[in-house]
Amino acid sequence: MRQWKKVLAAMTLLMAVGGLADIQAGAADRKEVVEFNYPEWVYYDLIYLADDLGYFKDAGVRPHYAGQIAAGQMIPALISGDLDVANRHTPLIVAAVASGADIKIFASGSESTKEFPHMKYFVRADSPIKSIKDFPGKTLGINSFGACSEYVTKKYLQDNGLDPASIKMITAPDSQQEVPLLRGDTQVAIIHPLSSGRVAANTRDFRMLFSDWDIDGGLSGMCPYSVRGGFLKEHPEAVTELIEILSKAAKWNNEHPEEARALMAKRFNFKLEETERFEFFPDQLTPESGIQYWIERLEAEKKLAPGQIKPGQVYTNEFNPAFNRN
Repeated sequence: MRQWKKVLAAMTLLMAVGGLADIQAGAADRKEVVEFNYPEWVYYDLIYLADDLGYFKDAGVRPHYAGQIAAGQMIPALISGDLDVANRHTPLIVAAVASGADIKIFASGSESTKEFPHMKYFVRADSPIKSIKDFPGKTLGINSFGACSEYVTKKYLQDNGLDPASIKMITAPDSQQEVPLLRGDTQVAIIHPLSSGRVAANTRDFRMLFSDWDIDGGLSGMCPYSVRGGFLKEHPEAVTELIEILSKAAKWNNEHPEEARALMAKRFNFKLEETERFEFFPDQLTPESGIQYWIERLEAEKKLAPGQIKPGQVYTNEFNPAFNRN
């Protein structure tokens, strides 16, 4: 009997040691998950798409949605630390960095193509407005100041010999631009995906004039992802993994356009036929030409002094595995 007790004790000890080893091994296998604060808004966004595809499920990085934030408040929220990552247009990042903000573009996001432009210009179906030549004296609806809607339009006016001061701009979210346009508070609305699809589909009430692609062939249309400097310094591996996830989702989006549209339509309760999408840079490398365009644009708008800022201060490809493979 005494011998059996010794055997039982030894077996119990082995099981306890084995169980502890399993727990330790499981803990070692589990990644530390780094969460980044990210906004919610009605927009065709690669992070939302990656989330819906399940790409963050077993990753070491994932979004923590910080609630709805207006487009014009996203970069201030990124600077203040309320957000860690944001998807807003390049000129806002250029202007912020020039003012001393510790933020940086780390992934290229969406690109403007002929089939899937960055933004579209709409008027009411019965509007007499036919082209940019008819814009003077009109009020335009945009989603925020200091970005693509404002500066691309002003340059297009100048290129056609018109004075940008001859127009007025007021802001509203993309998803709400139809109301002031129908009411007559605005005569032109500049709208981005996915909301632009709903307006384009409503040919009874609205008519499309042109897109940013028609203006400059997509040069101004890159809408990149930016990160707070402190987050980048503290979590460089997480930023690299996030880029890998964005690149994977970008390629899937470009290869599965209808499935991608369906996911975004479902997320925001849009009808599929009223949902427009973006194309995305497949490897998420940021082209310097897209940064240089906006530096020159802001210099022309006298928002920057000539030579005040260089592209390398605004963006980095350092954390992108595709860049390191080249």
